[in-house]
Amino acid sequence: MALKDGIAPIVVRKTRKHRKSTAHAGMWKIAYADFVTAMMAFFLLMWLLTTSAEADLKGISEYFQTPLKVTLSSGKVSGDPVALLTGGQSLNHRRGETQGGDPAQAQIDERDRQRLEALQAKLRSLVLTQAVLKPFSDQILIDFTDEGLRIQIVDERNRPMFDTGKTELKDYSREILGELARALNGVDNKISIAGHTDSAPYAGGDAGYSNWELSADRANAARRAMLAAGMAPDKALRVIGLADSVPFDHSNPRAPENRRISIVVLNKRSEEFLKKDGIAVDVPAVSGKTDDVGEPWRQSGTRADD
Repeated sequence: MALKDGIAPIVVRKTRKHRKSTAHAGMWKIAYADFVTAMMAFFLLMWLLTTSAEADLKGISEYFQTPLKVTLSSGKVSGDPVALLTGGQSLNHRRGETQGGDPAQAQIDERDRQRLEALQAKLRSLVLTQAVLKPFSDQILIDFTDEGLRIQIVDERNRPMFDTGKTELKDYSREILGELARALNGVDNKISIAGHTDSAPYAGGDAGYSNWELSADRANAARRAMLAAGMAPDKALRVIGLADSVPFDHSNPRAPENRRISIVVLNKRSEEFLKKDGIAVDVPAVSGKTDDVGEPWRQSGTRADD
């Protein structure tokens, strides 16, 4: 190093110490807090889903499918749509539902439901324990429809209710109907009786006589048998023949169980509707055989009857 005026320069070396930046040192805490918040929100959502009513869940689902539905339908919430025009009926209204939360009507419907459920339990007990009905437990089906409590007496391959193409009841069929008639007198609900056939065309008899006439005559034969057993004369509100239009076994139109007599203990709404010259709700197809009071069904082969 060059000397200046004979004096050597003094060089001072300073070492800078690099301090670790603390700018991102606490980021993991924020991420952890976000995770905990998300988990809390998730568990809150699960709790709400398990405690919410089915109608509310349906409303939430519909909202995400059509977000503007609430606005367009003027509802307060997604599960409470109302008519587009003031005074109109709810867009989701179905016949038989109480709109406007009428407490009196709700109580009537609830008492009616409880009465029919008690009758269902009584009938099932009779079928399983009563000496006349027990042998036919696999032929007597009891379930609910929109109209009320339905009792179906179906044919088996070797144990039909009627002879082929006839309207005269077998003796055991008459006994079954008699026991049911006495049980149904315990409630003041009216009943509807329907006759059904399989899809085999009616052969013989007068020209123009078909499964429609046969099913109607069989329904009337069932009504007369129940009257003879002591059923109240004004108990039956409707007697109809449906031929093969409402099969029990859709996969086999000629199956023996398609030939049956169905008795519906009408709920009060259906009863009032029929009395006002209305048309009752459609008879729904049986969705399954889980309401049988007897043993599981044995699938039968095809046989042309009726």
